[in-house]
Amino acid sequence: MFQGSLLKRTMTLVLGALISSAILATVAFVFAGRNATINLEVSNAISQDQVYNELILENPDFFNNEEFCSFFFSTTFASGHDYYIFNNDMKTVVRSTPYDNLNLSEDETEIVFKSLDWDHFTSNGKGIDYEILHSPSPSKQILVIKQSINYHNQDCYLLSYSVINSNNEMISEYINILILSTLFAAFVMMIPSYVLVRHMVLPLQQINEVAMEYGKGNFNIRARENNIGEIGELGASFNFLADRLSKSINELTTEKNQLQGIFDVISDGIVVVDADITPVTTNKAINTLFNRAEKNNLFTERLQLIPFEEVWSDFESAVATGEKRIRTLETRDYAYQSTIIPKFDADTNNIIGATGFFRDIFEEQKNEHFRQDYVANISHELRTPLQTLRGLIEPLQDGMVKNAEDRQRYYGIILNETMRLSRLIDDMLELSKLQSRTLAFKTYPFDLNKLIENVEIRFQPIMEDAGIEFAIQNNYGRLPTVMGNPDRVEQVLVILLDNAKKYTPAGKSITITTDYIETEKKVYISVVDTGQGIHEYDINHVFDRFFKADRARGKKGSGLGLSIARELLTYMGENITVTSKYEEGSTFTFTLTKAEAQDVWE
Repeated sequence: MFQGSLLKRTMTLVLGALISSAILATVAFVFAGRNATINLEVSNAISQDQVYNELILENPDFFNNEEFCSFFFSTTFASGHDYYIFNNDMKTVVRSTPYDNLNLSEDETEIVFKSLDWDHFTSNGKGIDYEILHSPSPSKQILVIKQSINYHNQDCYLLSYSVINSNNEMISEYINILILSTLFAAFVMMIPSYVLVRHMVLPLQQINEVAMEYGKGNFNIRARENNIGEIGELGASFNFLADRLSKSINELTTEKNQLQGIFDVISDGIVVVDADITPVTTNKAINTLFNRAEKNNLFTERLQLIPFEEVWSDFESAVATGEKRIRTLETRDYAYQSTIIPKFDADTNNIIGATGFFRDIFEEQKNEHFRQDYVANISHELRTPLQTLRGLIEPLQDGMVKNAEDRQRYYGIILNETMRLSRLIDDMLELSKLQSRTLAFKTYPFDLNKLIENVEIRFQPIMEDAGIEFAIQNNYGRLPTVMGNPDRVEQVLVILLDNAKKYTPAGKSITITTDYIETEKKVYISVVDTGQGIHEYDINHVFDRFFKADRARGKKGSGLGLSIARELLTYMGENITVTSKYEEGSTFTFTLTKAEAQDVWE
């Protein structure tokens, strides 16, 4: 396209120049030929009249002889001239060429009589004066020649009128020859012009293709530098430009990739908007940051990015005022912190947009609430036994307990509270070690059937004393060898059974059920009770530290048992779940994985 366009324009320019030169030459030739023709006609007419002038000078009485005079006026029409004799005052025609023999038309003759101005005649220096007048036809002019004569012994003037045609056949032939030769020359010149222009255009086309590749980001291609003259210099300049651009773009790309890498590693969500509050840059974190938030009424693209109208209002306010905006968005299900900072142009200091930083502080808020609850729970759990101890020790110290039997009873209560306080501290330390992964224990294949049998033997009398029906239900048969730590698994079972016994009244039942699912390679152990159950608003918190369902009933315990059980199972790669219906009972179920090797480690 580039080649065709430039070639066409160049050839059109060459052809136009040739045609223009031909037209200018023709016009110049026409004017020059016209003037030359006029001068030639004038010269011929004057030469002809000069013969008459010499004849008259040799024969002054030529026009006094009537015979000669009649012969002159009757024969000179063949010369193409009309002759008139004027008297001395140049107003009256004394004699003229007969009317039938006139060469000039009536209009032309009338023009001569009206336009003659005796002061405008030009002398040729040989006794003849002449004047050129315009004719009604643009291609013709009228030549008037004047000479002095003696007519019947009076001084008179002989005037000859003749028509000068500026466009004669010779001029037309010359013009035709000029036009034909110009067209032929233009046709002949088109071939070398086309070859020469094409030879010039091809390197330019190649440079144009190189420039197009540069525009597409391909800086590996290079222009030819071996062309002679400015085109070769242009190719070298393009190659130099490509080298510099390639280097600069590589540096910018490297820097951009580094910045983008840093940008994407940042856990905070980042959104950069322009002055029209249109997002121009985001990082990866922003795409998942607001998963906790409700995504209703997302009618615009920007609400799909950040689903909070108030945040976009902060963007608009920051761009309008140039002030930073900080906001916390918090509900029961999520918590986010938003910081909007306006962005200024380095040269003009005008606001050109804003950058928003967004953090998910839900876990921080949750941990802070948990920390506060944890401190409150620890304080409460420690205060109760300490107050009991203080209430018993002070009377003993003051000697208020005189009876030995009462003192022994006080000592027994003090011992129980001290042991309770010790167990609470031990549980707290164990849970802390489990959560920080500083409490280590090994896992290996063991026989779960034997472990459950031992637990049954241990708890059977305890349940009988409490009036609770206790049973083992194996839905699969003999269970396969499992991976884990038997001591810790037994600890989990004991915690679940103690918890079930605590909330199951006499006359109800507690059952350990087991099952194995071959496709999952998992053994499921459940502790099912028919006790008071758990409220639906408490069930999501039963594994939290210090949580106690139905605190109003004053159930004993630290509230750490279920938390320890979950941490022990998590450490072994297993999980625990709970289902419950209030006043009908609860079911705690945990999993153990089938061991690859069936040999039990002792």
